[in-house]
Amino acid sequence: MKSTKRKLRPHPAAPAAPRKEAQWWAVGLAAAALATVIAYWPAIRAQFVFDDFVLPFTQREYATAGLAKWLSGTRPALMFSFWANFVTSGAQPFAYHLTNVLLHVAAGVLVFIIARRVLSFAGEDGARRDWLAAGGAALFLLHPIQTESVAYVASRSELLSVSLAFAAFAVFLYARPGGIGWLRSAAVLALFGAAVTTKEHAAVLPALFLLTDYYWRPAFSFSGAKRNWRLYGLMVAGAAAASFWVLRILRESNSAGFGVKGVTPWEYFLTQCRAIWFYLRLYVIPVGQNVDHDFPLSHGLLDGGAVFGMAALAAVASAAIIYRKRFPLASYGTLVFFLLIAPTSSFIPILDPTAERRMYLPSLGLVFVALEAARKLRVSRAALRYGSLAVLAGLFFATLSRAAVWSTPLSLWQDSVSKSPGKYRPEFQAGYALYNQGRCKEALSHYERAGRAGRSGLDEYTLLIDWGLAYECAGDSRKAIETFQRAAAISKAAQVYSLMGFVYGKHGRNPEALAALNTAAAIDPNWYFTYIYRGTVYTVLGELDKAEADFRRALKLEPGESSALRGLAVVQARRARR
Repeated sequence: MKSTKRKLRPHPAAPAAPRKEAQWWAVGLAAAALATVIAYWPAIRAQFVFDDFVLPFTQREYATAGLAKWLSGTRPALMFSFWANFVTSGAQPFAYHLTNVLLHVAAGVLVFIIARRVLSFAGEDGARRDWLAAGGAALFLLHPIQTESVAYVASRSELLSVSLAFAAFAVFLYARPGGIGWLRSAAVLALFGAAVTTKEHAAVLPALFLLTDYYWRPAFSFSGAKRNWRLYGLMVAGAAAASFWVLRILRESNSAGFGVKGVTPWEYFLTQCRAIWFYLRLYVIPVGQNVDHDFPLSHGLLDGGAVFGMAALAAVASAAIIYRKRFPLASYGTLVFFLLIAPTSSFIPILDPTAERRMYLPSLGLVFVALEAARKLRVSRAALRYGSLAVLAGLFFATLSRAAVWSTPLSLWQDSVSKSPGKYRPEFQAGYALYNQGRCKEALSHYERAGRAGRSGLDEYTLLIDWGLAYECAGDSRKAIETFQRAAAISKAAQVYSLMGFVYGKHGRNPEALAALNTAAAIDPNWYFTYIYRGTVYTVLGELDKAEADFRRALKLEPGESSALRGLAVVQARRARR
């Protein structure tokens, strides 16, 4: 007789292993983020430097403007990020720097996601794949070549555009094997558009998608691209719009495009044949980093060995194609590197021939090359693990040291002067940093060396203005006036005449002061400093009605200006004592 007792089925076991693995990855992510924050802590606490001071959050006109004003430029996503910082923190640099570091962490997470998928294409799976991807992400996060992009607030365009581009690439990579769907295609296109309108170099993304489809889906075939026809169909219009956008920017920019003075596309291309090797050397041996490298242009094939750099690049690209089956990940990474560095290192001239921040996007390709080297090493798992940790520890401390250089304008530019002695911009900026600290006699030597660098036009005018102020600060009013007169010979601007009036008035030479200030007012009636300086002279002379009129005129032009308010208070106090 069969038993009627009901057999209880055991409950299915809880998925403890996947949950535990997810917890470990969460801990790893938190550790990587913490290590990155610590490495960049000196930069997070840093001051603004250089072009940070021309960004909207330092401009008075944006202080009370609405969001529409901030978004009215050519890079709305970037400006929105600055607006969000300004709303929460005003013009205090901490929040801006912290946001940069958090964007860098986000980009590192995306590198992990991307590397994990590409490693799968290359035949890696399971824990080995995940550890390799984590190592690649850590390399991206902690390599000191990224310091300029992360520590420099003005380089947020690099960070944000690359994060958006990596997000678009990740969404693309994880499409189903049968072909990307319409919804995913729309998401990729939206992220691509946001990346391009944040910085124009992201326009290269469609080429990266095509290369990836050809290389992996399946290997060395365009059948993957055919299956992704939905995305490429949408991207035809998107790529056309991006091209129009980029061309418009290049036409309007005076720092990038075919209108850059002093360098032809051919000369720039020859220079970049050397510059790419310079970048690679900095990546492999990160010694000699500099915010303003003294990298001369190549005007001919033999100038600086440009032809040899060109031949070496062609040889490496050829080797990547020839050995694509033997070293697929390194081959793919090499081609990705060349593709992603092309927008800034090809034939479209950019004012500065080299800048370390231009390695931020193409370093993704070098991560793949490093991962190929790691997986091909014939060493034990423990040796590979501890060796990788040693390399990452070295990079961590190198980044920490480099971030400390970015902590103040003076440390940044003195470092640059030591590596690019006699170059105009580092000498000028080091002098300006010393002047701002009241170390005016020390500033004079830097301004003198900047003057010997031989810049002309507006650069020379700006130098002479600051040089003259340093002379006045150092107690040499005669030299200050002479320097301002040299500036006036270049540009008869209200600024320089008002400064002459300021110096004359400070030393009691009131007739000369009024003559210079009247000239400034005639040149530009809206230069409000003129009225502050002239109001001060009139106050000294006892002409209080004229002084009050000038101070009120300054306040009308620049409401709330503190010097004008103080001058008006002095006038009113003197009237009260009469």
